[in-house]
Amino acid sequence: MDFGIALASTTESWRAAKRAEALGFKYAWFYDTQLLNPDVFVCMALAARETKRIRLGTGVLIPSNRISPVAANGLATLAKLAPGRIDFGVGTGFTGRRTMGQDAIKLAEMERYIAEVRGLLRGETVEALLEGEKKKIRFLNPELGLIHLGAEIPLHLSAFGPNARALVAKLGAGWAFFSGAQAPALGALAGMQASWKSAGRSESLYANLFTLGCVLAPGERPTSKRALAQAGPLAAVLFHDLVERSTLGEVMGALPPFLSDAVGRYAEMYQKYEPADARWLAVHRGHLMFVRPEERPFLTRELIEAFTFTGRPDALRGRVEELRDAGYAQLTIQLVEGQESALADWAKLLGPLGLRKPVRRTRSRRR
Repeated sequence: MDFGIALASTTESWRAAKRAEALGFKYAWFYDTQLLNPDVFVCMALAARETKRIRLGTGVLIPSNRISPVAANGLATLAKLAPGRIDFGVGTGFTGRRTMGQDAIKLAEMERYIAEVRGLLRGETVEALLEGEKKKIRFLNPELGLIHLGAEIPLHLSAFGPNARALVAKLGAGWAFFSGAQAPALGALAGMQASWKSAGRSESLYANLFTLGCVLAPGERPTSKRALAQAGPLAAVLFHDLVERSTLGEVMGALPPFLSDAVGRYAEMYQKYEPADARWLAVHRGHLMFVRPEERPFLTRELIEAFTFTGRPDALRGRVEELRDAGYAQLTIQLVEGQESALADWAKLLGPLGLRKPVRRTRSRRR
């Protein structure tokens, strides 16, 4: 099983990527949310310069937010800086579009976008849909070597529903899923494996689970200040998602009582956010980065334990083993800004499961 870290991109993210590389993590994924974080390609370029082995991936690009030639240029530039270490993660949009008051794009649009980006990266002339019209485009002077075309840049799709999972299988891509709860993560994997098999895929599925959590110290509570800082942003996002759904009334009946009560109270708070015609400006502030003060009362021990990757080392190690045995090929832990020390906790926990520090080769002295 591979292990990775995820980062809400900042100009200092390269430090965590460099430390993760030294600890044996294989991947570093960078979030692309224009209204929350600095530019993802700038942050990844800094990491590319400061690392040597760790793979660097977009986690994830959203077609509407970066047109295909822009995305292809960014990936080809990174491939020049870090040959053989770049991954193309893409999705229909949650955070990056919700912060603008928009819903996810259609799967057909994402499939077209992926084809355009991949064609450009191969150095081909592609027909791109630009401002509603199809235009032939390509990189015009690749012979100058300013970017790197033709490199193998693996594709990974963030996919939650059955139609999105079918697209993953159709394209033979890696699959990314985001969850802090064990049962949903295993259930989604089973669905993805069924889609993979139905598509006639013979190669192995590369499934990656993204999560947030906290490795608790002896005697530490799941609601300690440290645990809430590291795991709380994921629990808060659960509320961000649910209160914006037009089908919230239908969803409430399927939630466990402790959660439905909390969601009901959160929805009342959400209705008071201003401006009333753009509540997303308030509800997504700090999304997957920090917990706002008014959200803290909602983050109970029951919620943290049920919906984040938080617990004692032995319990968390058992969860990782279950995910691995079910078919997950990678576990990615998001680090929260200001909580980078958690990386050492995760490295210690994952060591017995295959995380190994790279062996440093030293030159032998001539006698």
